[in-house]
Amino acid sequence: MNHPSPSSTSATPRCYTLSDFDYPLPPELIAQQPSPERSAARLLDGTGADPVDRVFRDLPSLLHAGDLLVFNDTQVVKARLFGEKPSGGHFELLLERVLGGPRHEVIAHMKVSKKPPLGTELLLWNRTGDAWAARATLLGRWPDANGALFRLSLSEEPHSLMAAHGHVPLPPYIEHPDSVEDEARYQTVFAKNPGAVAAPTAALHFDQAVLDALQAHGVQRASVTLHIGAGTFQPCKSENIAEHVMHSEWYQIPQATQDAIQETRARGGRIVAVGTTSVRSLESWARTGEATGDTALYITPGFEFALVDRLITNFHLPKSTLMMLVTAFAGYDHVMALYQHAVAQRYRFFSYGDSMLLQRAAA
Repeated sequence: MNHPSPSSTSATPRCYTLSDFDYPLPPELIAQQPSPERSAARLLDGTGADPVDRVFRDLPSLLHAGDLLVFNDTQVVKARLFGEKPSGGHFELLLERVLGGPRHEVIAHMKVSKKPPLGTELLLWNRTGDAWAARATLLGRWPDANGALFRLSLSEEPHSLMAAHGHVPLPPYIEHPDSVEDEARYQTVFAKNPGAVAAPTAALHFDQAVLDALQAHGVQRASVTLHIGAGTFQPCKSENIAEHVMHSEWYQIPQATQDAIQETRARGGRIVAVGTTSVRSLESWARTGEATGDTALYITPGFEFALVDRLITNFHLPKSTLMMLVTAFAGYDHVMALYQHAVAQRYRFFSYGDSMLLQRAAA
């Protein structure tokens, strides 16, 4: 496929700082539970000059026959494990990536009061926390000796261990322990490729009734896979946003999706990304030509989009890289006005919250 090339511009870009992506959010608007019905969540239509309040099941009427919806089909794994050090201190692991091999190696975040030395054998609790399920040997830091993550060898096969004894890796702003309901609702209805430690939340609103209505309306579907890492919640710490180091995640654009995009472009249809992870996958492919690999694409205002025309997304944390992405896509002033409207109208925010539909701003 011949990828579109971003056009050049002579305009002097506005210089943004981290504070530009802040907004006041009453804590009670942070959704702690999903809506009773997936498609009953609210949908803020931001495709026009003025916001329009809708319900998510209205989405098919907002798209055209011949448009292409691109979903992230990653599956959230129960990647959170708890355990105990030889000293008796407790710790928490969040398995970010399974390396495999005969030693069942994994890459993980570790939350612990004092990091254990290399070679330490750690004990991992079972699901109920009343017996030991496995051992983990600390091999080193990752990706290098100064890395923030840890490489460990497990006594059990990682995916089987997570399935049997892991906990749903709910985001840090969801305050209740994971439950059976979370196992079902913090997962899309079409998830099929295990590997994510966070859900592609914009896609949580789709249920079979909406998918059937989209098909009946002539809207096409395709998928990418991007295994979302815990870095999606990594805060930006510098006012100079250029200093932020973006986390890396594995993605894949199947050949069928590449073909569907080319066919959509040929018939004049629009590419509608479901979630920021679909955006990062598609735009990474557009720029590198690599259909599979790791991406650390960092999208801030001034970024020139090559593929995505519309975006379905949830509401994002203040001062986050996701706020930078959506303002880059739909225009800074427009998106910030939409967020002000959403707060005033008491929309529900973040992973279990409501959604919005955005149009790519004119270059």
